Amino acid sequence: MPSNKDDGGWKKFLWDSEKGELLGRTGGSWFKIIAFYIVFYGCLAGIFIGTIQALLLTVSNYKPTWQDRVAPPGLSHTPRSEKSEVFYNRNDPETYLPYTKALRNFLAKYGEELQRDQMKFEDCGVDPAEYKNRGDLESDIGIRKACRFSRSLMGPCSGTEDPDFGFKDGTPCLIVKLNRVVNFLPKPPSSNESIPEEAQPKVQPNVVPIYCTNKREEDAGKIGEIKYYGIGAGFPLQYYPYYGKLLHPHYLQPLVALQFTNLTMNTDLRIECKVFGDNIMYSDKDRYQGRFDVKFSITSL
Repeated sequence: MPSNKDDGGWKKFLWDSEKGELLGRTGGSWFKIIAFYIVFYGCLAGIFIGTIQALLLTVSNYKPTWQDRVAPPGLSHTPRSEKSEVFYNRNDPETYLPYTKALRNFLAKYGEELQRDQMKFEDCGVDPAEYKNRGDLESDIGIRKACRFSRSLMGPCSGTEDPDFGFKDGTPCLIVKLNRVVNFLPKPPSSNESIPEEAQPKVQPNVVPIYCTNKREEDAGKIGEIKYYGIGAGFPLQYYPYYGKLLHPHYLQPLVALQFTNLTMNTDLRIECKVFGDNIMYSDKDRYQGRFDVKFSITSL
C-alpha cells in the first residue's frame, strides 16, 4: 500500500505552491536579499575603485615611484650568451654566425635611413656635450625628440664594411650600452681616485668612460690592444636623460664598440669591462651593475 508520507520533498523545496516559496523563500524575501547583496557588493566595488583612483593620483605616468632596484644602470653587451661566452672557430663561419647575426639585428635600428624624420630626431653632435634638457617629465611638452646616433660611429664594428664584425679575422667586436633608467643622469668621475691608473687617460669632460682589461691575473699580456669606438669612446652626456617609453619612444642609447685586435688564440680569456662615474656603483650580487665580464675562446685550428 503506498505511503502517506510527503513524496517529492525536493520538488516542494524548489517550489511550494501552498506558501508561494521558491527555494524556501517568498518573492519578498528574495527581493530583500538580492537588493541587500547588490548594495553590499556595489559599496565594496565603489571602495575598491575609489582606492585605486586615489592611488593613481600619487603615481606618475612617466616615472616609476620606486627605482631602488634599477639604479644605477646595468652594463650589457651584444652579442651575449647565457654564460657570457664568445666561443668560436675563426675558420668555421657557422660557429660565429649567431654572433654576427645578433650584432646585425641589434644595429639595424641605428640605420641612418630610420633617423631622418625631423619630428622625431635631432642632431646632438659627434663630440661629447652636456646633458640635453628637454623639460620635466610632468610638463605639457609631450613626446620628446631623440638624438641621432649613426652606426657609422662604430667604425670597423659598424658592420657596413665588414659584415663579419672582425670575427673571421679573430678580432671580434662587442657593442656595449648602458641600460635605460628613466630620468637618470650619469655623472662622469670627478677625480681619478676610484679609477685604475691605466684607465685614467680615458677620462674627459662630458663622457662616462668605459675600460676593459683582463679579469684574471694569468691572462695579463694575452688580451692585446682593445680599441674603443663611439662618441668620446664612452657614453656622452647629451643622450641623457631618458624620458621613458611614453615620452621618448624613439630614443636611441649611445653605444660603444669594443674591438679586440690581438687576442691570444686557442685559450680561454676572461675580460672585464667597467664604466666609471660618481653615481655608478658595482654590486657583488649583480655582475651586470655598471660592469660585465665575458669569456673569449677563439680557436684557429
